[in-house]
Amino acid sequence: MLRFPIDVLQRASVLSRNVKRLIALSNDVVMAIAASYVAYSLRLGVWAWEPGVTVLSVISLVVFPVVFVPHQLYKTIFRFAGRGMMTAILRGGAVYGVLFSAIVVVANIPGVPRTAGLIQPIIFVSFVLMSRLVIRYLMLDLLGRLDFSGETKTVLVYGAGETGRQTANVLRGEPGYRVMGFIDDDERLNRQSLDGLRVWHSSSLAGLVDKYGVSDVVMAIPRATRKRRSEIVKALEGMKLRVSTLPPMADVMAGRVTINDIREVEIDDLLGRDPVAPNPRLLSRTVLDKTVMITGAGGSIGSELCRQIPSLGVNRIVLYDISEFALYSIEHELRKAAAETEGGPEIVAVLGNVRDKDRLAETIGRYTPDTVFHAAAFKHVPLVEANAVEGLRNNFLGTKFVLDAASSGGVSDFILISTDKAVRPTNIMGATKRLAELAVQAYAAEQPRMRASITRFGNVLGSSGSVVPLFRRQVAQGGPITLTHREVTRFFMTIPEAAQLVIQAAGLAKGGEVFVLDMGVPVRIYDLAAAIVRLSGLTIRDEHKPDGDIEIIDVGLRPGEKLYEELLIGNDPQTTAHPRIMMAHEYSIPDADVRKAMLQAEDVTRPEAVYHLLQSFVPEYTPQLNGMDE
Repeated sequence: MLRFPIDVLQRASVLSRNVKRLIALSNDVVMAIAASYVAYSLRLGVWAWEPGVTVLSVISLVVFPVVFVPHQLYKTIFRFAGRGMMTAILRGGAVYGVLFSAIVVVANIPGVPRTAGLIQPIIFVSFVLMSRLVIRYLMLDLLGRLDFSGETKTVLVYGAGETGRQTANVLRGEPGYRVMGFIDDDERLNRQSLDGLRVWHSSSLAGLVDKYGVSDVVMAIPRATRKRRSEIVKALEGMKLRVSTLPPMADVMAGRVTINDIREVEIDDLLGRDPVAPNPRLLSRTVLDKTVMITGAGGSIGSELCRQIPSLGVNRIVLYDISEFALYSIEHELRKAAAETEGGPEIVAVLGNVRDKDRLAETIGRYTPDTVFHAAAFKHVPLVEANAVEGLRNNFLGTKFVLDAASSGGVSDFILISTDKAVRPTNIMGATKRLAELAVQAYAAEQPRMRASITRFGNVLGSSGSVVPLFRRQVAQGGPITLTHREVTRFFMTIPEAAQLVIQAAGLAKGGEVFVLDMGVPVRIYDLAAAIVRLSGLTIRDEHKPDGDIEIIDVGLRPGEKLYEELLIGNDPQTTAHPRIMMAHEYSIPDADVRKAMLQAEDVTRPEAVYHLLQSFVPEYTPQLNGMDE
């Protein structure tokens, strides 16, 4: 017997939006007639269909569509309906009541009591509200929950503001969620009620988790700083809660919160910093109305530059990469984004190696870029350590070839994207990047016709070499999480922030500068791993908590790895027009020495020769061949 109404509801749930609106309108027609009958009968004290009922029904059927349609009562998605829909019905109902009553009272229709004109709107609006509530809270919820066979999550929404209210409404419409109430830091809201749900102060959270078996917390506080988000996640430590969040406030304000907006808290949300408003002048100087070429366009930083630059008024963007798949992926993404806007830049994808002089010269000669962002490099420390010759050729020779081709091709601005591992390097990757920096500095000192500069920064969260995806995989597999050393610290920055600062640093360049991005406070990798465990709703297993979920173990430093990274070789960095971009004062070598290093690099075939070359031209390079920290 139960299957018949459920089957009807299932068929109704897949109807088109227009059909559903027609059904809602038909429902209101029935409610208008029913309200007219009830109002007339209550006025006369007799349940009977008299001519006066017909008159009231006709007036109602004429008036309510004229009022309800402009108030958009038929554009509401019932499953997400809440206080907003109720408010719209009451607002439209008030206008309807005034018009309906005025017609009945002023017209003085024979056989129609004037008081019925006052009673009918009240009954009609009440019927409409009840019908919406029945559809929303009974029929649709019943259908979803009867058909749902997965895990039901017991949820508290952190934040009792408008965004929190919307979030709770969305979750209450999903069969996989049971919303217990709200958590808020405002003590004035404690034990208040919002949309029928209790609001508790955040200090009550631990007790609520035990009392109601809460499994998930959704942070619905899009205006909260990353520091505050981090504090909240840390406060949840040990409670075995999964933590989700909403996108930034700008995205939330763009429209209604939906279930797809709710996502897991990423480590970027906690370790990244609150953004500093970009300087439009710096963003546009090397990009606006220009042709921009990006080497390593498919990499972590290169692809983010490709995403940001089209919105800055560039005429043409040339994507240069050796990886066919990476190049295809970013080109496809950019073309898809361009199809959704008008007047986007010309997009050119070039498959090429930075060590191929002819390909570089042909590409630059054909597309005549004004600006080149050189992001192509081998960056994975252990791999480059094990492939020293290729690392030297790609990172140093590749940079020199791109630099020379850009200079010969009339490029105005050349920007080398470097790394904190180039500072007092202990590995091949860092030393080859430092040699690449020296090549750019030497060029700028002796051939100033092209502004050549360097931008140096540390790790970016979510990059191809980031430990974050590795840690997440290890957590998903039940652990353990493997660290090279518990005291290893690294600087971290989100990829979007790093790319935006790189573009702005290029706008500051006059030639020869080493720009250093302010990376904030270095982060212990152990703390990063612990945060990922907490965000997964799990606990750390150690000597203090042997029954924890995930163990974190040390496996020893890798060859060439340092405990601590640095961003400056010298001291006393100079501030710039941007608060998060500094300019370093560092030594350089003559262009003749760079040419000499270049000739030697073209001939090396053995790792031992690479070590010797790097120690000759990068005197601060101290290889850690045994993998032990200094």
